[in-house]
Amino acid sequence: MKYAITGATGHLGQQIVAAIKPLVDPSDLYLGVHTPSKARAYQQQGMQVMAIDYQQPERLKAFFQDSDVLIYIPSKSHDSYSRVQEFENVLAAVQQANVQHLLVMGFIADQANNPFALSAFYGYVPRRLAGTDLNYTIVRNALYADPLVPYLPELIERHNVIYPMGDQALSFISQSDSAAAFAKVATTPDLLQRGRIYTLTQEQAYTMPELAAVLSQVSGQPIGYQPVSLQAFSDMYNQNNEGPMLASMYAGGAMGLLATVSDDYQQIMGQPAQSLTDYLQTTYRLS
Repeated sequence: MKYAITGATGHLGQQIVAAIKPLVDPSDLYLGVHTPSKARAYQQQGMQVMAIDYQQPERLKAFFQDSDVLIYIPSKSHDSYSRVQEFENVLAAVQQANVQHLLVMGFIADQANNPFALSAFYGYVPRRLAGTDLNYTIVRNALYADPLVPYLPELIERHNVIYPMGDQALSFISQSDSAAAFAKVATTPDLLQRGRIYTLTQEQAYTMPELAAVLSQVSGQPIGYQPVSLQAFSDMYNQNNEGPMLASMYAGGAMGLLATVSDDYQQIMGQPAQSLTDYLQTTYRLS
C-alpha cells in the first residue's frame, strides 16, 4: 500500500502522520513536504520523503504516482483564488498518476452565502470533485480548538472573549482528533466511500457566553463576552495580512454558519470527540 500525505510537516500534517504511523508499515508512508530538512526524522523512521511544490504539476505527479490513498492538505494561503489554482494542479496530477482514492481536507465554512474569504475554495472542491470520475472522500473540520490555548492568556488579560459573533455559536474539533479520524478513514476501506463527506465536530457548539464560561473554568480567571467590531478585529489581528481573512470568517460565524454539529466523528472512531472543556483543561495545563 502507498499512503501519500501532502503538507506532512504542517500542524495538521504532522499529527496525521503520527496518527497513521501505528496503523501501517512506515515504508508505506510517502510524505510530501516543502522543506525536506524538516522531515529528516521521518526518513530515519523508514518513511519516504519528497519535496513537492503545488505549482509544479510534474513533481506532484511523480509524488502521487500509484498512491492507494492520497491525503491532500491545502497549503496556507489567504484567498480562494490561490487555493483553487493549487487544487487544480493537484487534481490534474491526481488524474494522471493512477491515484486510487483522494482524501481531501475541507472546512465547515463552505456555504454559498458565507462571506469567509476561503469559503469559495471550500465550496469549490466538492463541486469540482463531483464532476470527475475520481474516487474521493472529503473530511470537513470544524474550527480548530488548538489556537485557544495560546490565546487564553490574552483573553485573561482582556477579561473577555472579543469575537464579533453576536448571539451565534462556534463548533470546534482538536487537531489531534481530526488527525485520528483522517488516519482511520484512510486505512479503513469501508469508510473510504466515493463521494462521502464527513464533518468532524465535538458534540456541541458554543455561544460566546458559553465559550467564555468554559475558558473561565479552565483558566480559573473571570472571562466574559464583549465583542469588538469586525473592522476592529481585523485591525487587531492583521499580522501577516491575515486580519481581513479572520474577520470574514467571524462574519460568517455571526450568520450562524460556523455552528455545525455532527456525529460523524463518533461514527468513524466509535467514541465522541474530546469535549472542548476536556481538551483545554488537558492542553492548557501542559502548556
